[in-house]
Amino acid sequence: MVQSCSIERAVDDVLARLPMHIHLGLPLGLGKANRFVNALYRRIKLLPERRLTIYTALSLGRPPLGDGLQRRFLEPFVERVFGDYIELDYLADLHRNSMPGNIHVEQFFMQPGSLLNSPAAQQDYVSSNYSHAARDINANGLNLVAQMVARDPQDATRLSLSCNPDVTLDLLPMIARRRAAGETILILGHVHSDLPYMPGDSELDIEDFDLLIDEDEHTTLFSTPNMPVSQQDHFIGLHASTLVRDGGTLQIGIGSMGDALSAALLARQGDNDGYRALLGDIDITPWRSLIEREGGVEPFARGLYGCSEMFVHGLMVLADAGIVRRKVYPDIERQTQANAGTLDESLHRDGISVHGGFILGPASFYQRLRELPLSRRSEFNMTAISYINELYGQEDLKRLQRRDARFVNSAFTATLLGAAVADQLEDGRVLSGVGGQYNFVAQGHALHDARSVIILRSWRESGGDVSSNIVWEYGHCTIPRHLRDIVITEYGIADLRGKTDRHVIEAMLSITDSRFQTELIEQAQQIGKLPKDFCLDPRFADNSPQRLQSIAARHPHLFPEYPLGSDFSTQEQDLLRALNWLKSKFKLTQIYELGKATLDAPAAQAFPEHLSRMGLEKPEGLREELYQRLLLAGLQATAKTGI
Repeated sequence: MVQSCSIERAVDDVLARLPMHIHLGLPLGLGKANRFVNALYRRIKLLPERRLTIYTALSLGRPPLGDGLQRRFLEPFVERVFGDYIELDYLADLHRNSMPGNIHVEQFFMQPGSLLNSPAAQQDYVSSNYSHAARDINANGLNLVAQMVARDPQDATRLSLSCNPDVTLDLLPMIARRRAAGETILILGHVHSDLPYMPGDSELDIEDFDLLIDEDEHTTLFSTPNMPVSQQDHFIGLHASTLVRDGGTLQIGIGSMGDALSAALLARQGDNDGYRALLGDIDITPWRSLIEREGGVEPFARGLYGCSEMFVHGLMVLADAGIVRRKVYPDIERQTQANAGTLDESLHRDGISVHGGFILGPASFYQRLRELPLSRRSEFNMTAISYINELYGQEDLKRLQRRDARFVNSAFTATLLGAAVADQLEDGRVLSGVGGQYNFVAQGHALHDARSVIILRSWRESGGDVSSNIVWEYGHCTIPRHLRDIVITEYGIADLRGKTDRHVIEAMLSITDSRFQTELIEQAQQIGKLPKDFCLDPRFADNSPQRLQSIAARHPHLFPEYPLGSDFSTQEQDLLRALNWLKSKFKLTQIYELGKATLDAPAAQAFPEHLSRMGLEKPEGLREELYQRLLLAGLQATAKTGI
């Protein structure tokens, strides 16, 4: 029988009922019961004879404020958006390199880039596929699960795992078997009043929990504000959108490139003439046969089914636009009828248009889910990650559901031979984790009509230094080249499946920025992977940002900076654009260049509201005067170029 108790009483009970070493499993991302976790963490910190190991992923914290202009921009924004969100104490200690010796946090995915300089986080990282997380956590002796849940507004005895059924649903049968063998394993829930109640597989009875915190949580849910989508990302999304087949299946991830894909699909559906005109301006002739064979450019007559470990805001927007609407069904007979178009209309009611493992996104996304009628919400079935990320188990049904699947994932680097890098730096430090990327790439090859699509920016700029994201070699890979399939940059599509190394290199060169093609060709020739007389097709010799900017200027309505909405005010959007420009163009050590930029800056009267937002309308001292002039330079530069 479930025991209702306070947080401190729950900690007392856990310490009394569990052995000296507590193995705590937490959902990744949003679903952590932060207040309880902090209380347990603080108590065990004071009990050196006890041990605590936390198994989790994606421990979410506010962005670091930094200093200077960054701090002036972020401080009021973070206060407004994150409000009274409860930070995780262990995350703060990881950042400070002050973890107590009797506590370890083992994560299989990290908030991207946030723990690069934490030795404890790097040493306790577990490189594991998302679909293997439950297996590995259980094998390590899991004896406590703590999770935020939502309560059924009509039935107080029903709870939903809401934003995070992903690993928990996979753990439950493992826990049941161990309990039957006499082990003590506790499951704790804490209701959050703002979590959307998600019906379906994520629903549990209140008696499935051993402990339930008796005071509902009301603090701000962690959110990931929509970031600006650059022209570079828009072109990536545009190319990817042409490979999405009507009536098929879509998986996308979080981030501006995923938002760009959603924006392109919205344009394909809602402004097809403009969408086609833009494709014509780009000249997609080199990939026309691939697009006709694998995708399309027409509006969606049958719609898409979403099968994505992460139910992202973009999928919700696509559902609201009537693009994600193809329904799948929980048994083979009905799914076969649906695929054949013979399913009785009366049986459509329990169809599912999105299977998701976890929810994370902007606050407006959570609000949208809460506001939906329960009947509509039931079309979004939050379920076990093993169902989404693997074909094993109900494979015949999954193959029927996941027809024409396009699994779209991002990378930050790719090699000319088709390997992709998404989780780790060359020196071994982990940026994020493998997560489910490998799972979906493998499915892209295992399903006969599916494709794995890796999207990445072909180049990056930092401190004025421009470098290629397509390289000859890299000291690590997330997706090995024997699983290469489709790679997309802002310059086009490289179809690598089943190709020889020579033809793979040629395809990758065709989507590489032209500033780096010559050097890469020479590297491939030196090693004998390209013939000495190789010449790049002239069609790809002008892969330049300037060419894309001129195309975008002719179709401005198809390049919205925030296609899915924004938490930033108008002034903040301008400021963010200016700050990103400054970061890309200058290093703080480049005094001459910085000085020149300040000399070219306009007068303060040109941007009074922006300076007021940054507290620089009346600078005091030389430092603030420099900040003001730099900011004005950035505002002027980005206002001119619109970048």
